[in-house]
Amino acid sequence: MINTAMLMAAGLGKRMRPLTATRPKPLVKVAGKPLMDHALDRMEAGGIRKVVVNVHYLADTVEAHLAARRCGLQFTVSDERAKLLETGGGLMKAKPLLGDQPIFCVNSDNYWVDGPSETFAMMRRIWNPDIMDALLLVVPQARAYCHAGQGDFHMDANGRLTRRKAGHVAPFVYIGIQIISPKLFVDPPADVFSTNIFWNRAMAEGRLFGVSHQGIWFDVGTPQAIPVVETVLAHG
Repeated sequence: MINTAMLMAAGLGKRMRPLTATRPKPLVKVAGKPLMDHALDRMEAGGIRKVVVNVHYLADTVEAHLAARRCGLQFTVSDERAKLLETGGGLMKAKPLLGDQPIFCVNSDNYWVDGPSETFAMMRRIWNPDIMDALLLVVPQARAYCHAGQGDFHMDANGRLTRRKAGHVAPFVYIGIQIISPKLFVDPPADVFSTNIFWNRAMAEGRLFGVSHQGIWFDVGTPQAIPVVETVLAHG
């Protein structure tokens, strides 16, 4: 069973200013607790046991929060204080901490509500290492709250993903949760780069897949998104 995850928590949170002037974005409170804790609670409930957390901006604050958290998760910090490495670079730096098996990778600025199935269990059921190098959780645009983009991917009947073409729209939005194989973590193009590089490699081989989230999802990227999340949750 896949029970290791990486939580992306190193970003600067520029779009969340002024709330991130004095705290890192993962510790901005939404619905009564820090964004990071919403993700970690779902990880623990979903059978994750080991979590690697990358840190950069106000890293000491994030580390102190993790140290004070009482839960069944084992935390390891991947230290990016010296240089923010983006998502792909962050995974490469954390590679020695992640092991040699597929992992979950979760963005810390997500808030999602499960559909009929618990998210991590559902993704484990669908994951097939014989044909997949990455499995991305996506959501139809209609259930992407607070998200103003034009979509990220098209998905065929078998779940294979292709990118939105420039100037067009796509029906599915990537929502920051994936299973990814460490076999992709090779030959980095630089020390700072996006996970898109890994996805492009998988896509070129027909090994980038998606699964549609059956619940709702919030892009909690700005202060304006927070009351939207809280209002929707309050009204069930």
